[in-house]
Amino acid sequence: MSVRTLPLVFINLGGEMLYILDQRLRAHNTSDSSSEKGVWSEGDRKRVLNDIVGTMFSKSFMDELLKPQQLYSHRTMKTVLTRLAHTSIMRLNPASMDRLYELMIMAFKYQVFLCPRPKDLLLISYNHMDSIRALVRDTPAVLNQVDETHRKVIEVYSTFSEGELQLLRQTLLIFFQDMHIRVSLFLKNQIQNPSGRFVLTTSGPVPSGVDVPGLIRTFDLRGREVSRSEFPPGGSFSGSVGDGSFELNGDRVLRLGRNLYRAEHPEETQTSRTPGAQPNSPPNPLAKEELNLLARLMGSMKAENVPTGERRFRISLFSTDQEEAGASGGEQQDTIQVINIQAVQDGQAALALARIAGEFADEEAKLENPSSSKGDELLAMMDDL
Repeated sequence: MSVRTLPLVFINLGGEMLYILDQRLRAHNTSDSSSEKGVWSEGDRKRVLNDIVGTMFSKSFMDELLKPQQLYSHRTMKTVLTRLAHTSIMRLNPASMDRLYELMIMAFKYQVFLCPRPKDLLLISYNHMDSIRALVRDTPAVLNQVDETHRKVIEVYSTFSEGELQLLRQTLLIFFQDMHIRVSLFLKNQIQNPSGRFVLTTSGPVPSGVDVPGLIRTFDLRGREVSRSEFPPGGSFSGSVGDGSFELNGDRVLRLGRNLYRAEHPEETQTSRTPGAQPNSPPNPLAKEELNLLARLMGSMKAENVPTGERRFRISLFSTDQEEAGASGGEQQDTIQVINIQAVQDGQAALALARIAGEFADEEAKLENPSSSKGDELLAMMDDL
């Protein structure tokens, strides 16, 4: 297995997490609800993103990640990403982080599956860094951290041979093995089967430097072409669209890894009504549970170190107050100043399931070898940032 896989996994999964956070905070900030509009300001959204990106791309943290090392287990990787999310003013409960991690994993897995060449794994990572750079473009200090990390990544991976890149891809596929989590967005777009396996089409442009399949050429001993014949390639293929830029800036050509949850596509994360339904019709429980996947994934968030008496932040996930009340079961009466993204109908049941899952995880930890503690140094370093 490749010992250079960890940085790419962390950058790509972290990028997917930032996409989701940015989309949800933007959706709330532009809410039409007069009672909630403006509670979560644009400045708060930028602060959350800047805090997370600043920690994610800090020099000491990335220097540790870029050292040759084995890829972390899913449990360790999720712990690191949870700690990363908690460097901001938000807090994710365990059940929400579990669902968020599953979405990040399946999104990145799909991108790796569609990757035309092993070398294009770098373009996917560069697309994530380009999008992250756009999220913090108004904060020069954080922007410089992203640029510096991007330069280091180019320096490390630009010298990789085709064989090393293929080993990198194979390590990623082993990491994703047996992860068949169903995602509503993928199911709706028919790119995932009900079994959780992806549907890969045999069509589209071929990788750069590759001929369109369907032609057999025969040569003689002198290297001269003597005949041609055609065969059905089993798909509708077209010529290559060109090679993307592997530099700090430039056209990546490959679209994999870009932000699919940006504001231009609210239908991908918002609750949709059944066609023909009247505006005052009862909320559709299936629509809430299936079509608002990303909102459900976020669970509840709590602000850190909120001064006493400061106004409570509440984020509405659904399009109407009626749907919001039906999903949350009414306003919570706790006294903690929190930022809520309430999507679990029974919070106590979710916490109980998380506790039971933690007990199983503790039992598994006892069976692991001492190397299971890898990543502890990285977590300790995050505490110091």
